[in-house]
Amino acid sequence: MRWTLKPKGSSTIIQELGKSLNVDNLIAELLVQRGIETYDQAKKFFRPSLDDLHDPFLMKDMDKAVSRIEKAIANSENIMVYGDYDVDGTTSVALMSSYLKTLSPQIATYIPDRYDEGYGVSYKGIDYAHDNDISLIVALDCGIKAVEKVAYAKSKDVDFIICDHHRPGKEIPDAVAVLDPKRDDCEYPYKELCGCGVGFKLIQALAANRDQTIDDLILYLDLVATAIGADIVPITGENRVLAYYGLQVINENPRIGIKAMISQVKKEVFTITDVVFIIAPRINAAGRMKHGLHAVNLLTEENFETALQYASEIELYNSDRKDADKSITQEALGQIQNNNEEERYTTVVYQENWHKGVIGIVASRLIETYYRPTLVFTKSGEKLAASARSVKGFDVYNALEACSEYIEQFGGHKYAAGLTLLEEHYESFKQKFEEVVSATIDKKLLIPEISVDFAIELEQITPRFYRILKQFAPYGPGNMTPIFMTEGLTDTGYGKCVGADEKHLKCTVQKNDVTIGSIGFGLGPKHDLITKKQRFKAAYTIDENEWNGNVSLQLKLKDII
Repeated sequence: MRWTLKPKGSSTIIQELGKSLNVDNLIAELLVQRGIETYDQAKKFFRPSLDDLHDPFLMKDMDKAVSRIEKAIANSENIMVYGDYDVDGTTSVALMSSYLKTLSPQIATYIPDRYDEGYGVSYKGIDYAHDNDISLIVALDCGIKAVEKVAYAKSKDVDFIICDHHRPGKEIPDAVAVLDPKRDDCEYPYKELCGCGVGFKLIQALAANRDQTIDDLILYLDLVATAIGADIVPITGENRVLAYYGLQVINENPRIGIKAMISQVKKEVFTITDVVFIIAPRINAAGRMKHGLHAVNLLTEENFETALQYASEIELYNSDRKDADKSITQEALGQIQNNNEEERYTTVVYQENWHKGVIGIVASRLIETYYRPTLVFTKSGEKLAASARSVKGFDVYNALEACSEYIEQFGGHKYAAGLTLLEEHYESFKQKFEEVVSATIDKKLLIPEISVDFAIELEQITPRFYRILKQFAPYGPGNMTPIFMTEGLTDTGYGKCVGADEKHLKCTVQKNDVTIGSIGFGLGPKHDLITKKQRFKAAYTIDENEWNGNVSLQLKLKDII
């Protein structure tokens, strides 16, 4: 692991901020590192307010989108809500369809089949709309590159409203409205919304048009928070407000479908991390293993018994997904070793019968072993389909763009993308991708980084310090969980390896007569570094440990050296 210390902020600003907030300088320093330098900025950070959400009509084409939906409702048109099969897409469809159903009974939902139709807007979906007398499609979390498909829909008298957050291509589809804060000509102040976030801005605009307030829309925020966590968008600005209130809804009054899902998990309070690792994989499992519509049905169900049944089915899909990703990861690792590809700058693997629904997860798993930009391919109809994942600091979307001569279609973000290509282009693409990455990546990015906020001493870890630290949540990109470092630590002598295969390290660290319990997941192999009273330094986060009804602070070790 590569440890880096974040740059220290201005000591004058830190002292002034600490004084105005009546907090320790350590807290003030954490705030300054996050770009928060004044009392008012800190107040907005610690007390997110729905009043801080931007006017949805600042988004380009919002007025056109609202006008077209209102016209459709007034004329009793059939409207189809279309979204992708991942968490962002299915939550978007659940959000938009459940809101529109409060305005009109003529609302249909459509999720493309991952295997039959692939990612994004499909011709099959448009034909379905045309055949069922649907004259308006609201597409969410997809569509920004669907130039030909939107034109095809137009030829069949089917209008499109696109709500997307992916990067546009050179041409914007000729839809009635294209809502995407990443459009060059869109001056919306916050650019990092997820697809469900863009959908929420549209219902916020529709609500404003009908004299509803933001309070009328709070019940939809459990879906928005789930999408924000799952899509790994920055939890800053508007996303922070939406995630903060969405988590409150999840914990206090979640929709029936989410309630059914979390009733199967023994957990009292859900954080954004729990959303990412407990709720999101289950929603995703439907689209990965069966069909994304199962997830939409669960998220819009109003009968608890029926929702429990759906949740149980989705639990089975999730179990199948875990088995599939485990076995495929093993096969992929074997392929890398057999082909002597350990020393490359990229990982590109292919097997025609790998399950298309889990190749994105497998790509992330491979990065845990070989830390480098990774693509996992499988056969999808006549073509090969891949999921791409990247390492921190490297833009895989740009790298794929540089290989576009071999790619049929692609889309995505800096750290995750999807693409298709013809099988005969696979080897050429693999070689070109390796050349592009090796020529453009900063070699230090190939070593996993621990970004340490700053060094502290054990005596500074007090209950009050931790109470304020908890208010920095929800955490995520742009506001990661603070990581601290302490040097000159020793173990009290009872440190040991724990867990299956003794993978983890459990110990009590001490310095200056202060001791604190610690757990290091995956750090079992480093046990020798703490024996015989050797001094070591640790990078860690701080959390609470509950044991036999007693709650105490503990260090979650990230690394020791």
